[in-house]
Amino acid sequence: MRFRLTPRETSFYDMFAASADNIVTGSKLLMELLGADTAGRVEIAERMRAAEHAGDDATHAIFHQLNSSFITPFDREDIYSLASSLDDIMDFMEEAVDLVVLYNVEELPKGVEQQIEVLARAAELTAEAMPNLRTMDNLTEYWIEVNRLENQADQIHRKLLAHLFNGKYDAIEVLKLKQIVDVLEEAADAFEHVANTVETIAVKES
Repeated sequence: MRFRLTPRETSFYDMFAASADNIVTGSKLLMELLGADTAGRVEIAERMRAAEHAGDDATHAIFHQLNSSFITPFDREDIYSLASSLDDIMDFMEEAVDLVVLYNVEELPKGVEQQIEVLARAAELTAEAMPNLRTMDNLTEYWIEVNRLENQADQIHRKLLAHLFNGKYDAIEVLKLKQIVDVLEEAADAFEHVANTVETIAVKES
């Protein structure tokens, strides 16, 4: 790591860690959704909405700190990109749960549980990685594994689409379910964006 002559604002590290921990909460709510009945899904959606609002608050706090700090731990554009991508993950997860409730989906197609399992694992890895931004240690395996998980998510998504278009669902149901699995895929993409940003930061700081 480069030697620095100036002090650095350290509260960003704590805020990124808090944001990532909130994403773990969101991923656990997605897991709960799989086995929930209609009433349970409504309650999960309310909790997910609260988690998404907490994520928004965390993101705004990072932006406020960024705008008021003269010294930052790494490039401002990377801080903004990292915060925005973390926020995107929560937005997509909340949207997926909301759509399940709004569309009154009775049964999610086989394969969605695999999508959610990938997201849950990516959430755990991201939460573990954020504190390491302080030292830039032990991050290489994180972004490699998240990229691998995103590739896995792509494969699951393609299989889900093939299943939805096999003629067993009516057209309206296909549209509903496709939107849900597409949003979950966007969440996987957002995890990759976070990992790519962390890689960019680590390269610059090396």
